[in-house]
Amino acid sequence: MKKILLTLSTLATLTLFASKTQAQGCVAIRSTGGICSMTEHPEGELGTAGGWVLNVNERYFMSNKHFKGDVYQKERLELGNEVINHQFATDISLIRIFDSRWSAMIDVPVISNMRSSKYEHGGNAKARGKMRSFGLGDIRVAAYRWLFDPVKNPKANLQVGLGIKFATGDYDYMDYWTQQGAGNTRELRTVDQSIQLGDGGTGLTLELNGFTNVGKNLGLYANAFYLANPRQNNGVRTYREVVSATIANEAISSVPDQFMARVGANYAISKWVLSGGARVEGIPIHDVIGGSGDFRRPGYVISVEPSITYQLSKINFYASVPVAVYRKRTQSVTDRARQTGATFVNGDAAFADYSVNLGISFRL
Repeated sequence: MKKILLTLSTLATLTLFASKTQAQGCVAIRSTGGICSMTEHPEGELGTAGGWVLNVNERYFMSNKHFKGDVYQKERLELGNEVINHQFATDISLIRIFDSRWSAMIDVPVISNMRSSKYEHGGNAKARGKMRSFGLGDIRVAAYRWLFDPVKNPKANLQVGLGIKFATGDYDYMDYWTQQGAGNTRELRTVDQSIQLGDGGTGLTLELNGFTNVGKNLGLYANAFYLANPRQNNGVRTYREVVSATIANEAISSVPDQFMARVGANYAISKWVLSGGARVEGIPIHDVIGGSGDFRRPGYVISVEPSITYQLSKINFYASVPVAVYRKRTQSVTDRARQTGATFVNGDAAFADYSVNLGISFRL
């Protein structure tokens, strides 16, 4: 059971980092992969003989719930002028386990997005325009090390990961924008920041993954992730100044940081592992390195996260459904710059109610 709980903690982290980007919608948190790579060796030793693990995760969400600050803008749905984003993302991650403490990972995301709205397509009360994007996302590589020898510390440990995210995803993806009305004029334009395949920045990532076994079948886990993007903007036009002259200071896309934290518990029943916890993730107002101006939709979502895993000797299946319980679109740098006198300016963003994550992990 000790080995099961150790593997269980690993799989909870697998579920997390392979599906880290979820339930955000217009708050454009993108998939950057990442795997906690403590994996049980067939003979029972944790990674002492090395090996490979292949993880494939599929994620879907639909976002259409608008928030300004933490105030739900229910009138958007009532009027039918909400923005709707659909996203399907496949993360393919390959992990090399060198020994019981060291491992490395490469994550390759493939993303398909669709966004429909009225205000971006002439604001016609009856017609809704659509824009799509599909392709490779931002690839990430990372190295991981358990701080304590897993053989001597089987009941608790802490893993540190450092990585680099490359700007491999198209951050200037274009599709046809339609001016509704006479002639339905079409023009090739950059799609919204929330459905771009990448952010255009080379970033640094820091991860912390910890677990402790507190009973025969019970384990606790905690994970944290931060992506630092030093680049302030990627030079891509947003066309927001065309929508409204009042947001002309948001004409260029920002390259924001991202963050995530997660805690929870696991319970093992034979080959099944049941998990439940909470997670918070989002985009900060200010980056830790570099400038924070230009257009971004900062904000965060707090979710409860049930998940289930089925374990075989070399294959594991898992599923999780994070459900949002609190959403907030925070005030951006450009929002603050537009404030005059006592007038408070806070842009909005659409969030999802939940996301669905399905995955499979193979020991090669």
